[in-house]
Order: sequence, then structure tokens, then C-alpha cells
Amino acid sequence: MFRSLMNDLESIVKRDPAARNKLEVYFLYSGFKAIRAYRKSNWFFRHNMKFIARLISQISRHRTGIEIHPGAKIGKGLFIDHGMGVVIGETTEIGDNCTIYQNVTLGGTGKEIGKRHPTIGNNVMVGAGAKVLGPFKVGDNARIAAGAVVLQEIPENSTAVGIPAKVVKVNGVKSDNLDQINIKDPVSLEMKELERHMALLDNIINKIKRSIKNENL
Repeated sequence: MFRSLMNDLESIVKRDPAARNKLEVYFLYSGFKAIRAYRKSNWFFRHNMKFIARLISQISRHRTGIEIHPGAKIGKGLFIDHGMGVVIGETTEIGDNCTIYQNVTLGGTGKEIGKRHPTIGNNVMVGAGAKVLGPFKVGDNARIAAGAVVLQEIPENSTAVGIPAKVVKVNGVKSDNLDQINIKDPVSLEMKELERHMALLDNIINKIKRSIKNENL
């Protein structure tokens, strides 16, 4: 548990430009306080002391505005920035070195039993206000734009934008860019690609017309 908390602490200091030192993060960051409470509650949950686990998580919820179910599985280096309104459901799984902004929901879509929350890969960024709902996977290095509503699997190294979210494949691998706003619109990209193809077809048609005209002369 101590090693996990140290990884969480170091990841926040590394990724948040406003973080001046570890001491400040430890005592003043609500996101880190929520993760710290989760690590404790998860230990009790795994040792079948579920009342104590839920008690710790509920106290943390009232203090931080962040609700993390003690049954969730969270890897090392999670950074919850600002954090108010974040909800992480019971069967959620989160990989290493992920970033989650305020008002994010990692939830289910109804009253299913068993696995009903998403699995988030490594190095994933989930933008402010985004909702990821259902028991599917968000691949490694994926980025979910602010306000997106994700209802299906997101491939690794890709970006999800809009309501419902559409996927934009991106070139490259892990990115340290945490910009959740300046993400290309998939509809706009498709329109530009269609315009390019139409321009090519127009050129071909014009060449054929000129060829026919020259033959008739």
C-alpha cells in the first residue's frame, strides 16, 4: 500500500504544473486524499471487511467530493485532477499512470450484475465531464475528450470525441499531452477526407471529358 501511495504522489507532482512539492500534494490535494482513502478501503474490501471499507469510502466522499467504490481495481500512479464529482464504480478497473479530471463517471448502464463498469488501460486520459458507461475496455494510451459519452470499446492509441463518442485513430504511442480540449473532431476529419476524394474524382472526370472532346475534334 505504501509503495502504491508513493507512486500516486510522485505521478501527481510530475504531471501537475501547479504542484510545488510532495508535502503540498499529500496534505492539500483532494484527488490524492481520495486515492489514499481508496487504498485503505480496498484493503478492507479484499479482506472481507466490507462495512469498514464502505465506511471509509463514504467518509472520503463527503470530504473530497470524489466517490471511489472500494471494490474497484486501480493501478499505480492515478492522478485525479481537481476531482469534484468523480465517480468510479465497483467493477471498474484502471491501469497505471492514468489521468482523470473533474466530473468524470466510470459507471454502468443499468442494474446488470457481475462486470458492469469499464476497464481503463494504462496511460489513459479522461477529460472533464466525460462519461464512460459499460463493461468494455478503453485501450492503452487512449484519450477521451472533455464532455464525451463513451458507450463502446475504445482502441489503444486513439481518441474519443462527442456524444455518443466517435473514435479518431491517432499515430504514435504514449503521449504526455494532457490537453483535453484541442482534439480533432472526427466528423470534420471525415468531411475533409470526402472533399479530398471528390476533388480527385472531379479531376479524373474533367480529364476524361477533355479526352473525349479532343477525339471528337
